[in-house]
Amino acid sequence: MSEKTPSFYNYLQGVINDNSLHSHIPEIINSFSPLTLTKNEFLVEKGSICSFFCFVESGVLQHALEVLGEEKTTYLALKNSCTAALKSFLQKTPSRKSIKALSSCHLLVIKVDAFHNLLKNNPAFHRFYFNLIEKQIFLIDDYRIDLLTLTPEERYKKLLENEPKLLLEVPLHYLASFLGISKRHMTRIRKNIK
Repeated sequence: MSEKTPSFYNYLQGVINDNSLHSHIPEIINSFSPLTLTKNEFLVEKGSICSFFCFVESGVLQHALEVLGEEKTTYLALKNSCTAALKSFLQKTPSRKSIKALSSCHLLVIKVDAFHNLLKNNPAFHRFYFNLIEKQIFLIDDYRIDLLTLTPEERYKKLLENEPKLLLEVPLHYLASFLGISKRHMTRIRKNIK
């Protein structure tokens, strides 16, 4: 299956970052199945249990919740990343957020029992999961600090530097919500920063 999913194989290798564990990667890949979502189709809706942990082969998945009747984007999962409503997935509890395809998405997904089996029995997957969670904690910490310490303009500039592909793949109003900026203010910022 690694010939069919070279991007997933390379992603796993990069996150695991230990050549001695690479022989365990095919078992990980074979535990995932393909899933396609059309634009605006949900991976999970708020109040439902998240059935899958997934790798995004193509497309963009939006994590969102509703606050006072307004949709707020909390995260954008791009090509070559993993995502889930993790608490819902692992604890089989209703999700507090929705995850929706912003474009047609090709995913590789795994159900919770197979996920736990890999975590327990596959040392490469155990390392992958530890490294992935650690990286996500760092990103969440940076994001929270940026919201409190950077101006909207500085947050936009940082996004331009660190994630330029977001500007090409994600509609403006989702990016504005993700950065904690009103759409109108985001439009002004984009005009002033080229």
